[in-house]
Amino acid sequence: MTTSDPAEHAPSASDDDAELAGLMPRRGYLLALGVLIGSLILVFTAWRIARDRELRSAQAEFVGRTVQVTELIQQRLVNYELVARGGVSLFASVQRPTAEQWRAYVDGMNMQRRFPATLGLGFAGYVPQRLLVQLQNEWRDAGYGLLTVRPQGVREVYAPVLFLEPKTPANVAAIGYDIHSEAVRREAMIAAMDSGQARLSGKIHLIQDGPQPLSTGLLLTLPVYLGGGRPQSESLRRAEMQGWVYVPFRMERFVQTTLGGSHDDMLFRIYDRSGGRDTLLYEAPGMKGQAAAFVHRVSFDIYGRSWRIDYQSAPVEQAVPRLAGLRNMFALGLFSSLLLYGIALMLARTESRARNIAVRMTEDFRRSEARFRSAMQYSAIGKALLDSEGRIVDANPSLAGIVGTGIGQLRGRRFEELLEHDDGDEGDGRTDEDGVHRATRRLHREHGVARQVQLTYSPVPGNVGQDIAGLVQVEDVTERLRAEARVHALNRTLEARVALRTRELSQANQELEAFAYSVSHDLRAPLRAIDGFSRILGEKYADRLDAPGRDYLGRVRKAAARMGDLIDALLKMSRLSRGELKHESVDLGRVAAEVIDELRVGEPQRAVEVRIDPDMRVTGDASLLRNLLGNLLGNAWKFSRDRDPARIEFGLRELPGGGREFYLSDNGTGFPQAYVDKLFRPFQRLHNVEDFAGHGIGLASVKRIVERHGGSIRAEGREGEGATFFFTLPLEAPRGE
Repeated sequence: MTTSDPAEHAPSASDDDAELAGLMPRRGYLLALGVLIGSLILVFTAWRIARDRELRSAQAEFVGRTVQVTELIQQRLVNYELVARGGVSLFASVQRPTAEQWRAYVDGMNMQRRFPATLGLGFAGYVPQRLLVQLQNEWRDAGYGLLTVRPQGVREVYAPVLFLEPKTPANVAAIGYDIHSEAVRREAMIAAMDSGQARLSGKIHLIQDGPQPLSTGLLLTLPVYLGGGRPQSESLRRAEMQGWVYVPFRMERFVQTTLGGSHDDMLFRIYDRSGGRDTLLYEAPGMKGQAAAFVHRVSFDIYGRSWRIDYQSAPVEQAVPRLAGLRNMFALGLFSSLLLYGIALMLARTESRARNIAVRMTEDFRRSEARFRSAMQYSAIGKALLDSEGRIVDANPSLAGIVGTGIGQLRGRRFEELLEHDDGDEGDGRTDEDGVHRATRRLHREHGVARQVQLTYSPVPGNVGQDIAGLVQVEDVTERLRAEARVHALNRTLEARVALRTRELSQANQELEAFAYSVSHDLRAPLRAIDGFSRILGEKYADRLDAPGRDYLGRVRKAAARMGDLIDALLKMSRLSRGELKHESVDLGRVAAEVIDELRVGEPQRAVEVRIDPDMRVTGDASLLRNLLGNLLGNAWKFSRDRDPARIEFGLRELPGGGREFYLSDNGTGFPQAYVDKLFRPFQRLHNVEDFAGHGIGLASVKRIVERHGGSIRAEGREGEGATFFFTLPLEAPRGE
């Protein structure tokens, strides 16, 4: 058996030294590598944190600016409403302002300088169809000239522009335009009438732009009721509706003047989202084809419309200019980490830099806190921060002034202790989707009279470890409520005066009609005496009279007979005005055919070509409408007797601007167009009695009948070439509608 020396297998000292010599560099490399990796991680993390903070800070600043722009736009629209409400107040103080009063109000507002985006301030009347002619007569009697309502046609309600100041050529040309005839404007006007509040229209083509729109136009409308008040129910609002005060303005100019040069670099689009679709109202220059660092969308409701504003910032390089410095810092950190590979000092220096960067990042937070403090400290509205138990944590000087005590005495008190608790107060107010609660309460003022205040509660989170749950804003509205009460009292007084004047006017009209009817009847007795005695004189004493005497006696009898006919015509005109209308369905084509048949029986030897359109149904008084067609067709038959062949045409035509009207034309004698105003006056004739018999009452009766049905009539003619009469009547709705 062979034995070995233990010394052969024991490790030697030289081997241990070599192994230790190999482990030391390895550990140094690992430590240096660890330092490098740690430093790289730290640098990269610090860069990402700084970058994220810069982005968030820039984004917060961007969002803050969008809030400012949104508030500016909303506030400018509120200013437009205030201007319009001034026009409504003019109607409250004056039953029907004149054009001079309206012009004086608008000139006093200096709208072209204060609100250059607006085209003026206008008033459009609420005119049912049956009152249109009356409005035109009142307009003419007031000395304003002829009020031509455009577009032509029969509609249930008209809203012609009556006042529009300042008096530019474009505004003057818009007088008489029926803004109720266009769907977008009509939607806003009806909404304003039914709600009693200001309403904004959708995108429209402004009248002042002519055929081609120059830019996007909008219309802010405000209803005007009798007495200037706001009736409680919708039915009363429609019954007491006088018209609308409206402000037309251009959207592009509106945005430019609203920003006023302070936010010209803001890029955004404004959309109208009402009706389920997005309609572009405004787009800032430079929006297209540009990459944005941030986008922000704001939606809000404004005067019955739903608007959305899409904000877009500049590219990242411009929106966050400090990112370039952060990139340089990142490169410097990498270079320093590589250079100071394995040196712990550089790690400390890098850590110090990271700490400095964190300090700079928190500076934005401190500035934000300072802005909040300034907004609370210097606000004209009272504000208080409340804890979870409703106690006042902090308050501003405005709230202390409203309560009548110091800020120190308010801290720690329950806010509800400042309010008076009447029955039913607890359920007053409303809360929206964001948890903001609004209510009107009575606030107890220290050593003074209680005040009415508008309260707005909104949730506000506090810092970590700080018991702050909400913010309450207190606005003193006592004087405003008192002013509203005084206005309501004045409105009731004005309504009583209007009712008294209306009753007196109705009595005067009835007395005038009774007087005319009585005079016409009383004239018959002496007229019969003249006719009777002259007839007896001619029968018994004819042999004693010479030829001139008998001629004079014959003229007396003819004059008495004509006077009798004129009295009959006058009584007929009186009956047309006094009788009650019986509304029923009438086929004008069938009635016209019957009248033509009667005329052919009276003169069978005449050859007259007659064309009558079928199915012309209207709603009205059958006897009056037959009288209307009898006069018009009788005139056409009479004045075309010298034509061979004579032609008469009666039909219904479409108007270019919407609506339909009837026409009746002939190729008869015609009349000079210069004397068209005399046609519809009683006892006015354009032809000699010897040539064409008549009393001059027929066309006057026609005009009276048309106006009683809420329509209008006009005539066109040329001497020797015939005449055409155009008139409107309430058409019967097609069956099945």
